[in-house]
Amino acid sequence: MEKNICPNLHPQSMCPAFGGLRVLTRIEGARVCLVADQGCLYGLTFVSHFYAARRSIVSPELMNVQISGGTMIDDLRATIERIAEDPAVTFIPVVSTCVAETAGIAEELLPKKAGNAVVQLVRLPAFQIKSHPEAKDVAVSTLLRRFADFDAPKKEKSLLVVGEIFPVDAMAIGSVLQRIGVESVIVLPAADVDDYIESGKVEACAVLHPFYERTASFLEEKGIRVISGNPVGAGATARWIEQIGQVLGLDMETVRQVAAEEKAKTRAVIEKFGNLSGKVIVAGYEGNELPVVRLLLEAGLEVPYASTSIARTALGEEDHQLLSMLGSEIRYRKFLEEDMQAVLEYEPDLVIGTTSLDSFAKERGIPAIYYTNNISSRPVFFAAGAGTVLGMVAGLLGKKEVFRKMKEYFTTLP
Repeated sequence: MEKNICPNLHPQSMCPAFGGLRVLTRIEGARVCLVADQGCLYGLTFVSHFYAARRSIVSPELMNVQISGGTMIDDLRATIERIAEDPAVTFIPVVSTCVAETAGIAEELLPKKAGNAVVQLVRLPAFQIKSHPEAKDVAVSTLLRRFADFDAPKKEKSLLVVGEIFPVDAMAIGSVLQRIGVESVIVLPAADVDDYIESGKVEACAVLHPFYERTASFLEEKGIRVISGNPVGAGATARWIEQIGQVLGLDMETVRQVAAEEKAKTRAVIEKFGNLSGKVIVAGYEGNELPVVRLLLEAGLEVPYASTSIARTALGEEDHQLLSMLGSEIRYRKFLEEDMQAVLEYEPDLVIGTTSLDSFAKERGIPAIYYTNNISSRPVFFAAGAGTVLGMVAGLLGKKEVFRKMKEYFTTLP
């Protein structure tokens, strides 16, 4: 019976606008104006407080009478003016979701500025944007279009890094870039609008995650060279460092030396876990799953199936080709039901997936953890990241017998 799981029985992802709110609510001086109906307002306010910055979101609280009566723009303008009464607010991102977009929100009817605040419409309807990682891309690219100063002189040996970076990773990236001669680094998404302004002055951009397609394309249009890939795993770490050196015209002898050192450090960590064996399924909706799969394969694990919520992109094509060659089945725009089918088909020793998939796996006595909270919230880059991820995976693989006993215990209860 389980072999015939019907597709599309469950919601496949949270509202994509959530991803944009994670970017926008973290900006200092920003107060989001959310153009949504009551249901969307409730859900998005909850998740933005829980996951993002615990900052207030203001809304005109759209109702049917406003939409059908044609007062939506007037109510929105009035809401923007009320937000702008707070002198501490310097930026008002107006986030429009499905209802507002369907009703037809007109950007030209919104003010460009209100009080001390710059006003910018950010369109994040779920019918157009399919996942919350891609909504981050929309938010970042929209802010760059509005704020980035591309007319200013370029800063020599300067690099823009695009992608979510946690503190340990930030220190590692900063240290490596400094050692190879990079003189200026900006990281987006950022908490300061000034970083978006300064982004127009860089010589190159390293895009760490493959879903930042709009951002990468826009920067390339403006003459900024884009570097794809990331320092996950030994070989990829060395290639990433060397690419940056070549694009920025750094001293390649120094660059190659640092690349070799970092490759050796990462390889040493991976070899420390040389006795790892087992079958792992990776199924997340963060958009950064394939580099993690690459690391697991490099450590000797089998990953027969990997899935992600994002589309297949040019920025992630190298990983796609490599993982496919190594035997991993890769699903983009995945459904939960496909992930469940993979658990039944491949009978993994560990599942790193969404909460729903984890529950499905645990019911079958398979160790499982939530990808977002256990992978996306930990360092993954360079040797430190490899040690963190592989250490956790090694510990979980050792729990297989415990899960089997638990399942056996609960299935034998009267």
